[in-house]
Amino acid sequence: MTVRPRHQGIGLAGPTTPEAELVTSATQGNEAAVRELIRRMNPRLFRIARGIVASDADAEEVVQETYLKAFTKLDTFRAEARFSTWITRIAINTARMHLRRVRSQEEYDTVTEDQKASDSILAFPGQHPDRPEAALGRAQMRAFLEGAVAQLPPDLRLPFLLRETENMSILAIARDLSLNPITVKTRLFRARRRLRIALEERIQGGFDAIFPFDGMRCADMSDRVVAELKRL
Repeated sequence: MTVRPRHQGIGLAGPTTPEAELVTSATQGNEAAVRELIRRMNPRLFRIARGIVASDADAEEVVQETYLKAFTKLDTFRAEARFSTWITRIAINTARMHLRRVRSQEEYDTVTEDQKASDSILAFPGQHPDRPEAALGRAQMRAFLEGAVAQLPPDLRLPFLLRETENMSILAIARDLSLNPITVKTRLFRARRRLRIALEERIQGGFDAIFPFDGMRCADMSDRVVAELKRL
């Protein structure tokens, strides 16, 4: 796939541009369309990857690999499905392959891995200026939520993130994970039961803030993917 600079793209690519138009322009090498698709998909794909792999760094690697696979194979995309659905499935498969590679290369010590999981939790400050103690409280809450979710087994963590952060339906999750809807419901119930004790009163209204992927991290991902596509 040859990516042309933004000023050489076909048409405009912005927040209001329909997804189908962006995909068509991206297929024709429109850099602005590629960047807009990345911007839209970053939060979902990062959370999906983070639901499978063990760290933020691994999740970013999976997301970048997902984009490279998708944008170099756009000619295989069929418009009968939504692009977001198509690339979501690529992300799930890529994350699972990444996990298999890691497991085949390393033998994990349980205590060491628990420490690594704890060390990988990031505290994200609030979006607006506030009193230091309030900002600290929000950061601690997000770290607590991320830690609790990160400790869920992968088979419970991924359906939970898809449901609670992406608002996907039970049927959509079942379809994308190749599971029976009843199995999805069971895993969601088990995930919530495990979290209830740990989160207690702090659980309400906090899940939309965990595992964010925006700001400079989002922009950096776009730059890296576009640079790689230009080298292909």
